[in-house]
Amino acid sequence: MKILLCFGTRPEAIKMAPVILALKNNHLAYEVCVTGQHREMLDQVLEFFEIKPDFDLKIMQEEQSLNSLSALILEKTDVILQEAKPDLILVQGDTTTAFIAALTAFNRGIKIGHIEAGLRTQNLHSPFPEEANRQLISRIADFHFVPTSSNQDKLLREGISKDKIFITGNTVIDALRMAEKKLNSGYENEELKGLKGLLNKNKKVLLVTGHRRESFGGGLEEVCKGLRKFAERKDVQIIFPVHLNPQVRRKVFEILGKHPNIYLIEPVSYPSFLWLMMQASAIISDSGGVQEEAPSLKKPVLVTRKFTEREEAVIAGFSTVVGTSGEMLIKKLEEVLENPPDFTGVRNPYGDGEASQKIVEIIKRENA
Repeated sequence: MKILLCFGTRPEAIKMAPVILALKNNHLAYEVCVTGQHREMLDQVLEFFEIKPDFDLKIMQEEQSLNSLSALILEKTDVILQEAKPDLILVQGDTTTAFIAALTAFNRGIKIGHIEAGLRTQNLHSPFPEEANRQLISRIADFHFVPTSSNQDKLLREGISKDKIFITGNTVIDALRMAEKKLNSGYENEELKGLKGLLNKNKKVLLVTGHRRESFGGGLEEVCKGLRKFAERKDVQIIFPVHLNPQVRRKVFEILGKHPNIYLIEPVSYPSFLWLMMQASAIISDSGGVQEEAPSLKKPVLVTRKFTEREEAVIAGFSTVVGTSGEMLIKKLEEVLENPPDFTGVRNPYGDGEASQKIVEIIKRENA
């Protein structure tokens, strides 16, 4: 059996890295195809986890639309499938790369394994286009590797056969544990050294990320205005690695630039971002991966979205959905900083760091 892993963004690469390592350790034949959707950020992850792609489609173009991106992925992935001839393709999550690669494989009669299946908001426009992508993948996948029992229940309600659904945990926890081990063993680079010199130990660090398409414009603007107002407090330091998307950067730099308590920095590598998460008193983010990682680090997350498909983190108390209201963001930030939550003994609902090995064992068993 031959397996092809296809991904294009940094979050996908982080979550696929431990799967690739597990396939290698189990001596299964595999190849890696990257679309290069997030070129610079993707390459950082590949280098850190020592992954060398067998195929690199290099599709990223400036200001490209979702339709032009989809067309390029479909055309170029089809060529790779004809060359690689895999028996199974593995896609991760809910990106345009994941959906189009799965669709291309379906059209050629190749089995599809969907890692991180079963996440839902049931609102096709939030997150956009991710909610539609993951629902569409579920209609054509052969294997659904779900992080939690709640994800399994959602697929069962949609008519997915139970014998195609496998609860594994989320591979992002596997990646986090791998990265933690490296950091604790003394891993450092110039970027990390610079960040360590940037942080003020006498202030509470607030780590911010933002990149969701549905927040472009008004939502992102409101969040930034709330952050700027909160930054007037002398006891906080806001660190914001700004996403490379031009629409994000224009708005963030326009509102948050040149404030003494706000540091707008370039996107950082995965180990650097993990280190920043470790230092933070609170994290403000619209990222799904951050909502999954933060519980392992015992950090509270304020989710700047109207809906989240990671409701397990909300139920466990790690995440609070604040929407894109600047006022609500300020209110919840004040609560978190004045009364820090105690997560002692609270487990990460997304697993124990063994998801990748479970996925590989299922693949071996189901394809024996």
